[in-house]
Amino acid sequence: MQSLVKFMSLGSALVGGVVLLGLIGLNTLSIIGRGLSKLGHALVGGDWMPVLGNTLVVSGIDEIKGTYELTESGVAFAIFSFLSVCQFYGAHATVDVFTSRLPRSTLAWVRAFWEIILSITILFITLRLYDGMQRYLGNGETTLFLQFPVWWSYGACVIAASIASITAVYCASARIIEASTGNSILPEG
Repeated sequence: MQSLVKFMSLGSALVGGVVLLGLIGLNTLSIIGRGLSKLGHALVGGDWMPVLGNTLVVSGIDEIKGTYELTESGVAFAIFSFLSVCQFYGAHATVDVFTSRLPRSTLAWVRAFWEIILSITILFITLRLYDGMQRYLGNGETTLFLQFPVWWSYGACVIAASIASITAVYCASARIIEASTGNSILPEG
């Protein structure tokens, strides 16, 4: 079971990383296009290089329409994609000022408790995302510029959050077993 959860977590993170890299490229091209468009318009009316300015204006180089919509959807998906691998390796940020001096067995039960709480939270978020997807699926709302259905973004996030939910439940179960037996199951982050 652990190898399956690890595979799903790493696969989800890999897909999220590819989406994030694509968004970086998209935003970079959009910023360059907007800058060249502004430069072209500035040069057209001036005395310095009006031919270059006219060429830039006529070429239609401009920012990429819908970049904000794609970035908004893609970053949300990437966050949920990375959540599962972070959960699997126990790499979430922690503050252990009060617990660092606890005995090892007590600390294991504290970790198990917080894994359970985090699992419940991730499951709740996943269910709320699913409800949101159902609402947008029913009303047919689309994005402003690209006109793609809003539920597509929710659907992608539901898939990634579902993988995070499976991982969270597995990790909570593993932490309970670790606390009960004293044997390590999950890798340390």
